[in-house]
Amino acid sequence: MGIPNMTHPTQSHIAVVKDYLLALQADICTQLSAEDGQAHFVEDIWERPGGGGGQTRVLANGAVFEQAGVNFSQVFGTTLPPSATAARPELTGRRFQAMGVSLVIHPHNPFVPTSHANVRFFIAEHPTEAPVWWFGGGFDLTPYYGFEEDCVSWHQTAKVACDPFGAEVYANYKRWCDDYFFLKHRNEPRGIGGLFFDDLNEGGFEQSFALMQSVGDHYIQAYRPIVQKRKQLPFTEAQRDFQLYRRGRYVEFNLVYDRGTLFGLQSGGRTESILMSLPPLVKWRYDWQPAPHSAEARLYTDFLKPRDWLGLASC
Repeated sequence: MGIPNMTHPTQSHIAVVKDYLLALQADICTQLSAEDGQAHFVEDIWERPGGGGGQTRVLANGAVFEQAGVNFSQVFGTTLPPSATAARPELTGRRFQAMGVSLVIHPHNPFVPTSHANVRFFIAEHPTEAPVWWFGGGFDLTPYYGFEEDCVSWHQTAKVACDPFGAEVYANYKRWCDDYFFLKHRNEPRGIGGLFFDDLNEGGFEQSFALMQSVGDHYIQAYRPIVQKRKQLPFTEAQRDFQLYRRGRYVEFNLVYDRGTLFGLQSGGRTESILMSLPPLVKWRYDWQPAPHSAEARLYTDFLKPRDWLGLASC
């Protein structure tokens, strides 16, 4: 976007990040609406009492998507919540600004995976010290019934997003994603991974911003072809029931581990927008186990494990 490479971004550079995030939100909503073909996003503009606000867009009860939420937020504050300062005590006492686009898509059809993406920018400022800033983000896929070709195409697009920024970027961010989206109390991954990165400021503002944009731009390129391929597949009530059961894992992760959820709630963010990631229908069962050698069992044995989907030894 023609921004000079700077160590510390100014307000004009932050404004460019905001413009990009709003355009990204609009593009993803347009593409998802077109893919659904029936329902449209409803926009809810909100203000945060402590400073800032955002716009939440939600599509509900569509032909393809049971619920799709795409949220932009930009929040300000004088005190960071514990989820931010626990690992970085040097941020204590700084004013902060955080902005990003976060989305979660829950389809009707159990053969269409749930997907998540997030890209964000954070800066903490001090009157007498240099600002602390970084970019973060990523995207990940949570299938209910596994298709290896979908997993491969998802990771191929993730690698394409990373390749201009270094030979090891995809491998590093894939590994980070596998480690992050892991339910420790279940000892299982949330899905088949993708990309995750945080605290990115290496190489200066322009380079870091470009990488974040590439990840944001490639999300819909990775997800929409999978939706197109699977959305018309017939399914049974038993398969739908398994989807609802597996959605419980999604809820568990978002409420117990997800940094964005914790940061939003602890910083006084808008609860409705933060929790739009949760599916509208979900089931839990006591000590349920899939039938041996079933498609449901194969999700656990063949897909819910860190795998080198692209045949790259470095992964």
